[in-house]
Amino acid sequence: MEREALDSVSPLRGSSPEKAVHSTRSKPTFFDAALHRPSQIFDTFVDTVSTFCSQGQGYGMVGSGKSLAVFTSGGDSQGMNAAVRAVVRMGIYVGFKVYAIHEGYQGMVDGGDHIKELSWKDVSGIIQLGGTVIGSARCKDFRQREGRLMAAKNLVKKGISNLVVIGGDGSLTGANLFRKEWSDLLEELLQRGEVDKQEAWACKHLAIVGMVGSIDNDFCGTDMTIGTDTALHRIIEAVDAISTTAQSHQRSFVLEVMGRHCGYLALVASLACGADWLFIPEAPPKDGWEDKLCKKLSQTREMGKRLNIIIVAEGAIDRHGKAITVNQIKELIIDRLDFDTRVTVLGHVQRGGNPSAFDRILGCRMGAEAVLALTETTEDSPACVVSLAGNSAVRVPLMECVEKTQAVGRALQDKSFEKAVELRGRSFTNNLRTYRTLSRLKPPDNHCSADGKSCSKNFNLAILNVGAPAAGMNAAVRSFVRSSLVDGYRVYGIYDGFEGLLEDRLNHFGWMSVSDWVREGGSKLGTNRTTPKDLSLEEIAKKFKQHEIHGLAVVGGFEAFMSVKLLMESRNKFPEFCIPMVIIPATVSNNVPGTDFSLGCDTALNAITETCDKIKQSASGSKRRVFVVETMGGYCGYLATMGGLACGADAAYIFEEPFGIDVLEGDVRHLCGKIKDDIQRGIILRNENANPNFTTDFIYQLFSEEGRGLFTVRKNVLGHMQQGGSPSVFDRNLGTKLGNKAAHFLVDMIEENTKLSVSWRSFVSLAVSFIFFGINSTLPEVSSYVSTVSMVGAMTLIFGKKYTYPGKVHVETPESACLLGLNKRVVGFSPIASLIPNIDFKHRIPKGQWWMKMRPLLRILAKHTSTYIGESGGEMVTSDEATDI
Repeated sequence: MEREALDSVSPLRGSSPEKAVHSTRSKPTFFDAALHRPSQIFDTFVDTVSTFCSQGQGYGMVGSGKSLAVFTSGGDSQGMNAAVRAVVRMGIYVGFKVYAIHEGYQGMVDGGDHIKELSWKDVSGIIQLGGTVIGSARCKDFRQREGRLMAAKNLVKKGISNLVVIGGDGSLTGANLFRKEWSDLLEELLQRGEVDKQEAWACKHLAIVGMVGSIDNDFCGTDMTIGTDTALHRIIEAVDAISTTAQSHQRSFVLEVMGRHCGYLALVASLACGADWLFIPEAPPKDGWEDKLCKKLSQTREMGKRLNIIIVAEGAIDRHGKAITVNQIKELIIDRLDFDTRVTVLGHVQRGGNPSAFDRILGCRMGAEAVLALTETTEDSPACVVSLAGNSAVRVPLMECVEKTQAVGRALQDKSFEKAVELRGRSFTNNLRTYRTLSRLKPPDNHCSADGKSCSKNFNLAILNVGAPAAGMNAAVRSFVRSSLVDGYRVYGIYDGFEGLLEDRLNHFGWMSVSDWVREGGSKLGTNRTTPKDLSLEEIAKKFKQHEIHGLAVVGGFEAFMSVKLLMESRNKFPEFCIPMVIIPATVSNNVPGTDFSLGCDTALNAITETCDKIKQSASGSKRRVFVVETMGGYCGYLATMGGLACGADAAYIFEEPFGIDVLEGDVRHLCGKIKDDIQRGIILRNENANPNFTTDFIYQLFSEEGRGLFTVRKNVLGHMQQGGSPSVFDRNLGTKLGNKAAHFLVDMIEENTKLSVSWRSFVSLAVSFIFFGINSTLPEVSSYVSTVSMVGAMTLIFGKKYTYPGKVHVETPESACLLGLNKRVVGFSPIASLIPNIDFKHRIPKGQWWMKMRPLLRILAKHTSTYIGESGGEMVTSDEATDI
């Protein structure tokens, strides 16, 4: 019965829990220290516009004499408007004549007013809008050759030979077919006399670049499609709201989310809300799932849990291909358990609302990259799609991605579910594996007790928070605790940082101790900015020894980095610090070296973006008004820069990019010209420590004086609202991944670096005792010790295998003190020692920061002349390389 109960807690697991713990775990990735040199970081990016200039071409000349058109097709998704805006403005910037094709392929076939030239201000004020302002429609006509012939004629008449397609795999497949037929279509139009030779010659080659707009994230070759993050926001907002009423009445809720052929939304939403059960088409439950589901729900109630959340993808099936519906699950729970159970079908709510900060920035980056890809295409260039790989925008062959996406569909039809999961990519596979671990009812009985006090391994891990609170901290702690318990390691949760450690405010955490932490904002463990430097290292070492701490995880920002750095540097004096240590970066400032993102920065960005949307609305209503908005970040300009990109700001002032009165005067003139051109608003972002002299008040007063008679100015200091609120899906998911990887890192390090606490002479003596007398020897002088140390020692001596229990952990290598973070396409570990040379300690920021290359894009999209750094460098990667997390 107990074994059956354990199996039931992991509905998707194919093997037994014990075998699954280490079977699929990959080795940790360590980053090369050389990659953290700023010069090396920026050498990997190509300054596209400067390249054009060196070839005798400059601003407004790259696309001179050419036309491009952008259109959206298929289902709409939030962030499409940001992509359209970026294509239009970057296209105009490099010299293209830019058209929008309204209503997708149908507009291309119908022609006429459906194909309109756009100016710069035509896309003003659309970045914050959901859906697509240029419309999208299904088109049967385009599926026929005659329809494609009409579309070709309409494009040729406008001189359009470059297309940017924003849609799903069907839309992109149609575009590629159109491109392949282009020469034949032109020839037929010439023969019919519907176009002349000059028109045909001007459009003899059709270049196509795609961007994937789909809330389902069902396109292979990219980690995220435009609209997915916002759809996840809608789902989690609903789940969080439902959870409060469910808890009040002890209800079970069954939620249906979109995903007819892909379970990504359901999977990530389940990770982000800690759902009890998950149904997705790629991983159907085994036969008999009904019994296991009911048993698990019953056991959770017995353990004191007042609510149950079950998430079902609309395409969920069992192993025989039969649909599993939300109403079927509801009736099952009511009939078997008599639980009060409700169904919620979210439907098109997931497509609606304003796009998240992530989707706006993704649309801007992909849109700019798509235009630059068009400028570099040749007759022989294959059609490509701009994808997101980790944190890098890359170009991937379009049909390679389409074929892989279609292969997933074939695998599902053939009921080859494991293959379908594999084809979804490593990110999907890792998410599924992590969900299976964390959604258990409890850890395996032979690994750890539910209360976490009795575990199979005689080692203690500890986790604490240091620095300011950040959204996602609790998700990381929850994931770390549960992953460690599954591996058989006890976990101390230390309250209030190192101060709490010195005051013995720590407890062994059990499975249910962190049950609902994933959705909580702030820091449930408590946190402060006190580092070991402010306390006594000797006392901290004593506490490490007293509580037998064998591995340490520190969640926090720059203070966390400095804390682990100091402990590492003090190892020669305090051997208690010769244990593996890992930092999970968490700060809204995103100023921790060794990672592209810190926990909390996405939630803060969304808070900034939502506030700026309201401010812009206020400015438009008041007419001719400019707002100066101050963001947090210390000396790091990440929030100001990316917030500016997400809300369509006119400028963002930061410490890393020095500015003077000439820059401020130029921006005043820019705003004057913008408002004279009938755009009634402006918004300026300023990082709190951008400049000690040019303060928010100074900029406010300067703009007020210089804009007198043309516009009025208001200021807004956002303050600590950027640290509060419920964590975004991105921060929950990233925290869950990092907590899981951090636990595995410490476990692996401990198992590789444990020394037996016995001399060689004693070791041999006890080994011989074990051989001759056995573990159950009645000799009192050897019996108890043989059962522990000598048995392990003898087995090591005889079999040559490394046995480490019991013993002393001792490790001093640079790789034993690491920061865990996302660098471009890989989540990996950076030794603290390798990061030190590339840090500006005075200002608490890294010397090289990836997002600085976004600043020219921010200014270009705000109609400033600037130089943009192309992200992909003009190179294509394979679809496998594009999804390597």
